[in-house]
Amino acid sequence: MGELRGTHVPVLLERCLELLAPALDRGDRTVHVDATLGLAGHAEAVLERHPHTVLIGLDRDTEALAHARVRLARFADRIHLVHAVYDELPEVLEGLGYPGIDGILFDLGVSSLQLDAPDRGFAYAQDAPLDMRMDQTRGVTAEEVVNTYSHPDLARVLRVYGEEKFAGRIASAILRERERGRITSSARLAELVRESIPAPARRTGGHPAKRTFQALRIEVNRELAALETALPAALDKLNVGGRMVVLSYHSLEDRLTKQALADRVRSKGPVDLPVELPGSGPTFRLLSRGAELAGEAEVAVNPRAASVRLRAAERLDPTTAQQGRTDRERYRRRVKAMHQPGTGSTAGSTVDLGSTPGDGRGTDEEGEGT
Repeated sequence: MGELRGTHVPVLLERCLELLAPALDRGDRTVHVDATLGLAGHAEAVLERHPHTVLIGLDRDTEALAHARVRLARFADRIHLVHAVYDELPEVLEGLGYPGIDGILFDLGVSSLQLDAPDRGFAYAQDAPLDMRMDQTRGVTAEEVVNTYSHPDLARVLRVYGEEKFAGRIASAILRERERGRITSSARLAELVRESIPAPARRTGGHPAKRTFQALRIEVNRELAALETALPAALDKLNVGGRMVVLSYHSLEDRLTKQALADRVRSKGPVDLPVELPGSGPTFRLLSRGAELAGEAEVAVNPRAASVRLRAAERLDPTTAQQGRTDRERYRRRVKAMHQPGTGSTAGSTVDLGSTPGDGRGTDEEGEGT
């Protein structure tokens, strides 16, 4: 395995633990999935805080798994570390015999190990072979993408996955360069990108090659396609009261996360019915208002937290959620009736207008706050 390459500071660690605790602190045994195990910083903290929790750790990077196995050796009797991508979660759980889980964490994007290992080709600031595979046992490399994709396909990858507005110019420069010889160096690719972007645009937004390298990494590892499949599957596997926390690092990941959660926290029933139809109510509630950011103090210690966006949700008991919404609807109808002609005013009413029945669950506006 060799020495650990790079450093690892878990992002928003205490906030993640705070959000997961209610789901993991119940019963004699709970099950938590770290869908992006990496160097196991979050996983180690979960196992330390929750001595009755079983951990299932997934990662596609075999080097990361080897380091995590050493780090978590003292918890060997309650961990399962699996070489898998997070969209394979249902198959992993079935193979291990777990029909449901209580917590799951997605810490998305590239890991510290991958960024800090020069030979992996993820970093535009260091010269390395153009690999960028998180799983080095399979799949195409960034070198293959750069040297074989057509201009339209390459421009599409840069524009969609990197949100690069100069995608066409960069793709043209790559095609001209590969006519002279195969592009194999991350440093040469970074230079091509820099030369393709107008000088005024290079002065802002960080390194000019940042978006191109992000786009190639996403394409090589099928990150968004896997995430789009994985999020609904993970939500389906959560037990009642179970919680999911997602850490995203760019707008594409965060958008998919927001959409997956929004689909579960909204009612599916007709809006004009006085009561919720059975089975049409929300199945999850959000645990925060919008996306949470890292504080200035954390970013100062761990610059990789600067772009993080945290979203979290909890699975509802459908019976409780249904009753809560029915109670609130009855309350609204009673208040509305008091203001209709011939029914009198609210004076002398026994209805307490300062509060509403229910616990506020099941709406997409409410959460536990930041």
